[in-house]
Amino acid sequence: MTQIPRSALILGLAGVIPFVWGAITLLSDPASQWGLDTLGPRFIGPYVQLSYGMVILSFMSGVLWGFATKAQGGQAATGYALSVIPALWAFFMTGGGPVSAGTNLLFGFVGLLVLDYAFWTWGLAPKWWMSLRMLLTALVVACLSVGVFL
Repeated sequence: MTQIPRSALILGLAGVIPFVWGAITLLSDPASQWGLDTLGPRFIGPYVQLSYGMVILSFMSGVLWGFATKAQGGQAATGYALSVIPALWAFFMTGGGPVSAGTNLLFGFVGLLVLDYAFWTWGLAPKWWMSLRMLLTALVVACLSVGVFL
């Protein structure tokens, strides 16, 4: 694996902010109250994590679809088929309460990492891709775990 480009790292880390904020508001009553008063109930606790997690899994489906365009024949067809799984997972598996939805998002992000690895080993993702994805997935899973396990 090679070094992650600075812009990809900064933007990737910025994309984790809603997950971190959700975890903070679950752990801190003052932060939760400030968020509720300032941003509204949709932007605190599990609500921000779950809605944003669904968006990110769908976004990552698009990223994988883009990687699949670099493949040919059967590998391309497989790549396209695999690329829609994160979005479908987010759509079908995040109903119910915040704990079950959060648990399913956790599994969705771990499953996404498996798909990232497949596209990376096929040479369709940049060489630095897994370094970035492992870091971001670890952060997202840690943040979602606050709502699921605490």
